[in-house]
Amino acid sequence: MRFLTRVFILLSFGCISLLWFLWRHTPLIQDSLSMKEERANSALIFDTLLHVQQLRKKMLRSFCNKHGKTNQLPHTQQKASQTLSSMMVNNKLHFLYCKIPGTGVEDWEKLLEMLVEREDVTLHMPVPYQRQFGTSKMLSHYNVTSMEAMMKSYTKVIFIREPFQRLIYAYMHGLAEGLTFQEFIQYILEGGSMNASVEWTPLVSLCHPCIILYDYIVVFGLLGSEVHHLMLRAGLPESIQVPEFIDSKIRWTYSWLEDQMFKELSLEQKKQLCRFFRFDFAAFSFPHSLLWDLTCISESN
Repeated sequence: MRFLTRVFILLSFGCISLLWFLWRHTPLIQDSLSMKEERANSALIFDTLLHVQQLRKKMLRSFCNKHGKTNQLPHTQQKASQTLSSMMVNNKLHFLYCKIPGTGVEDWEKLLEMLVEREDVTLHMPVPYQRQFGTSKMLSHYNVTSMEAMMKSYTKVIFIREPFQRLIYAYMHGLAEGLTFQEFIQYILEGGSMNASVEWTPLVSLCHPCIILYDYIVVFGLLGSEVHHLMLRAGLPESIQVPEFIDSKIRWTYSWLEDQMFKELSLEQKKQLCRFFRFDFAAFSFPHSLLWDLTCISESN
């Protein structure tokens, strides 16, 4: 029965993706209108992105102040490395970013690799001082002094995604072999945050946004327009062509899956998930959240 459930979900996901592909490539007048509308929306997002970023960071600062989260990097090498274990480094482009599966970071890394391989790519706005930090891609491999120097001078990026969709992503990518979705959720809830996998550990616990003052908070579903603006703001030339991200294409597919899988859970499980991800919901504003809208709001009142 569990196998058939998993097969049904995968087939549904595949069918929806196929229907989306066919719809996007059918030469109808509606497609032309949709493309114009999409370009207009992209321009609007591009023009207002800086303001949106300020609002996201203001919400994050409010969360850190309200909940008394530590804002200091531990002074010992072991504790500092442990705290920054999810942080990755790109020394050529002067980026630090938090690497969490299923948030769009995979496409981001492909973009960075492409830019690093191009010899003609240089920053218009270099860091205040040049320093050779090394070649490691993990921030935790550097000493505390280097960590702090990069955190002050590099552009820092965090990718966020609605918690329930992260759970669906983890389930769909085979991290719950032999379990139904409801059993998978119960397994997570019983394990608690101390033994949680990186795929579903709350972002606040992995990316430490009260210690690392992120310059950009990038939301899954808006990667294309936001990353393009980020690149320009970071000092890369306007001629840089940002590859198309797939997050916006599968966003509505996940919305359908979210609705179907949400129904499988008991009310108590939903309430427990609200408590499990309470800090993520308090720190970040997600464009859409079935869990928050239907359960967490009433739970917090």
